[in-house]
Amino acid sequence: MPKASEIKKNTAIEINGEAYIVRDIERSVPQGRAGGSIYRMRMYNVATNNKIDEAYKDSDMLTLADLVRRAATFSYSDGDEYVFMDSEDYSSYTFNKDTIADELLFINEDTQGLYVVIVNDAPVGLDLPGTVELEIVETDPSLKGGSATARTKPATLSTGLVVQVPEHISTGDRIKVNVEERRFTGRAESK
Repeated sequence: MPKASEIKKNTAIEINGEAYIVRDIERSVPQGRAGGSIYRMRMYNVATNNKIDEAYKDSDMLTLADLVRRAATFSYSDGDEYVFMDSEDYSSYTFNKDTIADELLFINEDTQGLYVVIVNDAPVGLDLPGTVELEIVETDPSLKGGSATARTKPATLSTGLVVQVPEHISTGDRIKVNVEERRFTGRAESK
């Protein structure tokens, strides 16, 4: 049983015998209080998709729901439906765009290390790798002599995500992006 402080986005937890998937977590440190943080979690019921908001102290113990993680790859999109294919048995999992809007900023055709989270035989979310490689589609021209530790500039990636990159990076470059922090971590290895 993990503490509330150890829960991450897309974790399935059990509350009163029902499975909930955590979609958003906000951490706050109340002023004038000795001790820990408060974690506010927005969760959706796996069966009914009803939303609830709960707050926990960092030391509160939570029960994980039974979940299965299946390796998958992005297959195609059809309007607002996004289809992922299981890497082992080739079955497909369909998600509505609204359900996985945040995750779509990090997914392209060749994203590796992607998992579909399944609770009670229903796909409820995506588990992304720690870093992904994406291509820059728009940024200011690179500056000659710009160093890796110098100032940064905004860059729009192939998925629509905007991150800050060093001045020497240019349009067309592939970069590594930390998913959790949404930030540039380095240039991707050339293929």
